[in-house]
Amino acid sequence: MTPLHFFLLLLLSSAALISAAAATTAYPSIPGTDSTTDCGLSGGDENPVPIRREVYGNGKIFDISHRYTVDMPSWESKDGVGQFLWLPKSMKNGSLANNSEMKLPTHTGTHLDAPGHVIDRYFDAGFDVDTLDLEVLNGPALLIDVPRDKNITAEVMESLKIPKGVRRVLFRTLNTDRRLMFKKEFDTSYVGFMKDGAEWLVKHTDIKFIGIDYLSVAAFDDLIPSHIVFLEGRDIILVEGLKLDDVQPGIYSVHCLPLRLLGAEGSPTRCILIK
Repeated sequence: MTPLHFFLLLLLSSAALISAAAATTAYPSIPGTDSTTDCGLSGGDENPVPIRREVYGNGKIFDISHRYTVDMPSWESKDGVGQFLWLPKSMKNGSLANNSEMKLPTHTGTHLDAPGHVIDRYFDAGFDVDTLDLEVLNGPALLIDVPRDKNITAEVMESLKIPKGVRRVLFRTLNTDRRLMFKKEFDTSYVGFMKDGAEWLVKHTDIKFIGIDYLSVAAFDDLIPSHIVFLEGRDIILVEGLKLDDVQPGIYSVHCLPLRLLGAEGSPTRCILIK
C-alpha cells in the first residue's frame, strides 16, 4: 500500500465516525459526567446540576485534554498531583465573590514542552511557551494507532507509513489501553519514543506537532536523548498527556492553546479535535 493509499484509507474510514464514542464516558468517577448531551444543565432551574462532557457539537468536537483531579498522575510520584486548588476567598466566609488559587507543575496533565525544557541554553535564551508557533498547534492532524507491543522505534515509525506533508500527528499507544492517565501512581513502563524513532521522524517526515497519550513523548529509558532530538531544532512542538479514548483514527482539525507563561518551559493546554 502506498503512503497516498494509506492516507486516503484513513480519511475514508474516519468518515464513519462512531456514535458509540459518545455513549461511553472517560471519567466514570466524576459526578455529572455525560458524553452524550449538549445540554449545559440538568435538574431544573431551581436545582441545576452541571453536565460534564467529553464530546460536543453532536459528536463533532472531542475534548482530548484531561480533567484535573487530585488523583491524576504526576511525574515520578506515587501519590498523584494532590491538592492543587484552594479557595482563599469564599462567599460563604463573607467575601463578595469566590476566588480560587491553584499551584501545580507546568508539566501536569495535558501539557506541552518548549525547547527550554531539556536544553538549558534555550531556557536561558528565553525560548519559553510564549514563543511557540500557534499555527503549528492548530490545523489538520492525523490520529493514528501505534503497534501495541513496543516503544516507538525507527522500525515502528517506518511501518506507520505517514505520508510526506503531514505536519501534525497524534500517536495513540498502549498507554490509552492501559488508562495510565487515570491512574494515580506514575508508571515508568509507559510507551514513548526511543531516540532512533525520534531521529527517524525528524529525518524522514514533515511532522512539527507530536501528540502522545502519557506524560512524556519519550520512553522512560530514552527520556532526555529523545526530547533533545525533537527540541533541538526548535520547530517541533511536543504535546503530552492527551486523552485519546473513544476517538476513531483519522483526520481531524486539532486546536491546542497553551497559557502565555513568560519564562515557563511548559504549560497546561486545552486541546480539542474537530471532525
